[in-house]
Amino acid sequence: MAKDASPVPGLAFPRETFAKLTPAPFLHAHLKQAKPVRPSGRAVGDFREPTINIGSLSHSNGSAVVRLGDTAVVCGVRAEILLASDIPSPPKEDLSESQMLENLGLIVPNVELSTGCSPNHLPGNAPGTQAQALSYRLSSLLYSSEMLRPQDLRIEYTTPQTDDDLPDQGPQVVTKAYWTLYIDILCIALDGNAYDAAWIAVIAALQDCKLPKAWWDQDREMVLCSPLASEASKLHLRDVPIPATFAIFSTLSPLKQRSEADHWVMADPDEFEAALCAEMVTMVVRTGAGINDSIVRIEKHGGGMVGRTAMKECFGMALARAKNIRRVLQID
Repeated sequence: MAKDASPVPGLAFPRETFAKLTPAPFLHAHLKQAKPVRPSGRAVGDFREPTINIGSLSHSNGSAVVRLGDTAVVCGVRAEILLASDIPSPPKEDLSESQMLENLGLIVPNVELSTGCSPNHLPGNAPGTQAQALSYRLSSLLYSSEMLRPQDLRIEYTTPQTDDDLPDQGPQVVTKAYWTLYIDILCIALDGNAYDAAWIAVIAALQDCKLPKAWWDQDREMVLCSPLASEASKLHLRDVPIPATFAIFSTLSPLKQRSEADHWVMADPDEFEAALCAEMVTMVVRTGAGINDSIVRIEKHGGGMVGRTAMKECFGMALARAKNIRRVLQID
């Protein structure tokens, strides 16, 4: 009697193999369903829920660790004193707040992508342009949003009145120094959308930032700081803007007209999705109690599938995202 034949192995490959061999068709097969779903299981408009830990670094004025899916960012804020006498060209008083902060260089963000944070960042590789681009984008938004006020970073001295002063002349307030905020952002794990994760970490760290009580000692001609933590003061953030990044996956090809191509707008793309999308949109919005819903800025590069309808769709999703982030960060 013949023995039973062994079962023939199946011809189907695991989904991870298909994703590596043919990534674009793999993503397209998920999105072209009646109800589009991404390989991660998220709908096209779903954002990853952030996890935020504040005050993780004990030797900084403010710190936060943010995890957005498999993207993890650590941010630390270090405050240092800049004497007004060391400024070679003091800014003019008629400058706007953002121009004042930028001219003085009081906010200095720096982004680093750690070795091993993604397969593209291996030991021994030269630093890439991605970290520099992130630093520039964060710096530009920090200054243009006017979220921080120059007066919160001033260390002032009130001159005592003398007999030579006029009776109706009040005491004169002189700015003797400024607080400079060095914001260091380290990405320890990168799985897409580093900009949104870095910005959330910056906001959380600035919320946690405490500046020591500082004053000008006229006798010593120097700034003194109180060692008491109870006398330190927090920064006051106003009208905090929140970014939302979208990736557009398109079936456009040289053999198709633009009208024949399909496209999907995916919120908060991971690294796999972003690598397959030639068009990206980042929309920064303001919302909240007493704030009119508005667009602060739009950053777009690549592609040409996003029109007015898609932009309105992105704006609605960005507002919902901003409200959720404000709730997580407990922003009033």
